Amino acid sequence: MRYGKLAEAQAHFNLTERAFRKLCNRTLKFDDITEKDCVLNVDQKGVDMKIGLDIASLAYKHQVNQIVLISGDSNFVLAAKLARREGMDFILDPLGAPIKPDLFEHIDGLNTCDSKYRNTTFKK
Repeated sequence: MRYGKLAEAQAHFNLTERAFRKLCNRTLKFDDITEKDCVLNVDQKGVDMKIGLDIASLAYKHQVNQIVLISGDSNFVLAAKLARREGMDFILDPLGAPIKPDLFEHIDGLNTCDSKYRNTTFKK
């Protein structure tokens, strides 16, 4: 598990979908919006880079035989490709999220640890 830095300068509040619909339907007035109608949106920065470096390090040092990446982010295409080129078995667990073809091309298997997505398990 890797933690990034919170991009506090980019943090912002968004309306919930329910509040937005009410505003559009005019069943909620702008002046009546409360804290419950908003959600804080803060992104982490640098996590993908840290995980990619970890994968590269493990691959080059041949410290493991298999990596299971819990993500569906296509930012990991190059890391998956590198790991496989170094002889590692690269398994992806996107937790039910769709994955792009360019990432799918560079994995050895697709599996999930979340029981509600278990029926999607297969090996390429």
